[in-house]
Amino acid sequence: MANAFKNVTVRATSLSADTDVAIGSAVASGATHTIIGLSIANITSGVITTSVKLVNSSDETWIVKDANIPVGSSILIAGGDQKIVLWYTGGNGDLIKVQSNTANSMNIILSYLEST
Repeated sequence: MANAFKNVTVRATSLSADTDVAIGSAVASGATHTIIGLSIANITSGVITTSVKLVNSSDETWIVKDANIPVGSSILIAGGDQKIVLWYTGGNGDLIKVQSNTANSMNIILSYLEST
């Protein structure tokens, strides 16, 4: 089994309010992704509200819902002792989606270990 550390960044240049933003791509068949870090930074001059969910086809599970991020702050969704495993099941790969109540309000970093 091959392992590779990877990351995905999303910058707030074209993010709409209250719209799901896919972070990276869905896990491919035969692979797993272990999220070792997921942080969201508020880059605005006001408080924002963010939500993160794990999606597999039409099945959606909230990891965090409506969390406030103050000005100049960030929130750590996964990292440290908290890991999230994404895999391919039921003909679909898991995917992380993030949304904010404010357009162009966040920068996101997702770090993961890919095993194939």
